[in-house]
This record gives sequence, structure tokens and C-alpha cells, in this order.
Amino acid sequence: MKHVTTLLRTLAFQRKLQTLSMSSSVHENVKNYYGSRLETSDDLQTNAACVMPSRPVAKSACEALKQVHPDVCKRYFGCGLVIPEKLEGCTVLDLGSGSGRDCFVLSKLVGESGQVIGLDMTDEMIVSSQKYIQYHQEKFGYSKLNTVFVKGYMEKLSDAGIQNNSLDVVVSNCVICLCPDKRTVISEAYKVLKEGGELYYSDIYASKVVPDSFKEDPVLWGEGMAGALYWRDLIALMKDIGFSTPHIVAGSHIVVHNPELQKKTGDVKYASGTYRIFKLPQNSIKSKALVAYKGTVPDCADCFEFDASHSFKTNVPVEVDAEMAAILKNTRFSTDFNITMLDTPDLNQSGTPQYCHLSPFLLADKLGSSVKQCSKTGR
Repeated sequence: MKHVTTLLRTLAFQRKLQTLSMSSSVHENVKNYYGSRLETSDDLQTNAACVMPSRPVAKSACEALKQVHPDVCKRYFGCGLVIPEKLEGCTVLDLGSGSGRDCFVLSKLVGESGQVIGLDMTDEMIVSSQKYIQYHQEKFGYSKLNTVFVKGYMEKLSDAGIQNNSLDVVVSNCVICLCPDKRTVISEAYKVLKEGGELYYSDIYASKVVPDSFKEDPVLWGEGMAGALYWRDLIALMKDIGFSTPHIVAGSHIVVHNPELQKKTGDVKYASGTYRIFKLPQNSIKSKALVAYKGTVPDCADCFEFDASHSFKTNVPVEVDAEMAAILKNTRFSTDFNITMLDTPDLNQSGTPQYCHLSPFLLADKLGSSVKQCSKTGR
């Protein structure tokens, strides 16, 4: 028995070394790809940076985007605009902040009392984004800075000075697919979020498990295809770490432009998916609830489209399952709903839920999402 335990520990240690070795190699490839090889989003080999969101972007986010410096938008490589609702006064972390475009939009939306932290591992991106901090402070009329950019890795947030249980929201825009160790990244996000905090992010997902051979190609890594997670594995990963079930917000098909990359990827299809996931209390609600939206979320006076499956009209009572009830009661949206708990237990809490409705591919098909080119300013 002792021999078996020793063997298992040795194998685990070897796997850890292999993961660290791969992470180091991938990090260097990605740094080179985004730090020096790519100049603008036009240099990407897919339409990932120009897939338009499959639902309207909030007016306040659009207005904020118009105020972002054109040079910042020029070096944007994300998947649409990944901005959740009701951010006034929040502390927000952007994983893989790149040129800082999303951070500056967030800076406007959190207000002078909020704070935005942009984290990136690429020196060129940090230096580039820092140049425009004062520009946006003056543009927004703030008397003090509310945005900082720090160099660091998503797998080691504490090394970058990010404290546990300190954040209201973590966002990320097509960056987690560039990381080989997604479990560590998601676990780190969970640790730094406050109870009731939200992980709201867009990423590239694969229609099946990506072959190991993809991971040997630096371009496939740089484009996010080698590291794309099979979308079903996302759900299991989030639940295992402790997050709520992911709620899909938007989904769009991704088209590979380059014929050589098309040949390499074969029958693996890709989609951009935006999900919102919450860090709920351990002893969350176990029964259904009747909820009525008050119409108080900014930009959502008549209806709050929480995700692709939940649309709350103002003053219209709706029955929700136990997990949704827990989300509405324990997050920053708690004051926006009248919540009446029901005596009906949610039997699905102990069952095996069907997750097909969370597929970015099915949502993209359902919405008939089309590919549109973004302007170079991102407007």
C-alpha cells in the first residue's frame, strides 16, 4: 500500500512538472504572438475579434466605448464587448487586459468610486495600456485614477497583488483559451471573488475535445484554437471548483479564414461563448422562488435580459429554480428583485440536469448569428 501511495505521488509530481513546462512554453509563445507578431485585430487568422454579440450591448457600454482612445481599440483582440450590468462602485479585474480597451470601458461604468484592475503577462501590452490611463481619467472627468494595469499571470493572482475575496466581478475577453491550465485559472478567479461575486467572460470553445497535436502549433495556440475548451467540460469544471452553473449570455460561430489553419483543425468547429457564473454561499437556497424585477438595473428599465434563457420583465412575477433564486438573492442584483420563496423544493438540485441549452453552438444556430466586421476603432 505504501509503495502504491509513493507511486501515485511520483506520477502526480511528474504531471505537475509537465504542466508547468507546457505553461511556460505556451506563455512565451503567446507573449510573442500578441506582444510583437500581431499589430492589429486584422492580423488574426479567424473572425474571433470581430464576432458581434448575439444580443444588443447596453447603451452605457456603447457610449463608454466611443470615448476610448482609437489607438487602444486598434490593438484589441477579444470576442465582442464583454461588459456585465450594474457595475457602479464595483471592483473589477480584467484577466488578460491586453491593450486596455475593456478596462477603460469598465472604468467609465464603475465610476470614480469603483476600481478596475487590468492584468496581463505581456510587457508590450502593459506599457501600451498604461500610456492612456491619464487620458481616460481626464476624458471621464474623474478627479482621481480608478484604473491600474499590473503584469502577472492568471494562474498566480496573489503574485500580482490581487487579494482573495476582494473583487465584485472578474471579466475576461477571449484569453482563458490561451492558457493551458484552465483549472488553476478558474480556481484563482474563484478565490479572489467575494461571496456573491461574478465571473463574466467570453472565450473560444470547441465542438469536441481538441487533439493533443494542436497544442504543438504556436499559431493554433495564439489564435486560441489549441487551447479551446470543449464546451461541455466548462460546465463540469465550474461546478467542481464551486461556482454556480454557467449561464450562457451570447454565442456566435467563429470562422477560420486561413486555409492552412482550416486544414489543421479539420472537423473541429469553434464558437465564441459568453457566460456568467457566480460564487454563491455554501448553504444556498434549495427551493424555488417567485421573483419580480423592479426595473432598477441601469439600461434595463423595461426588461432585464439576465442570460439567453432568463428575461425578466418589470413587475411581472416569474417562478425560478433554486439556483437562480440563490443568484438573485446573494449577488449585486439582490436589490433589483422582490423575491418570495416557495415551499416547492427544487428536485433538479439533486438530479442530473441537461446542459444542451448552454451550448454556444446551439445558441448561435438558434439566433442565426451572422459574422460582421468590426470597425478598426471597435465602434
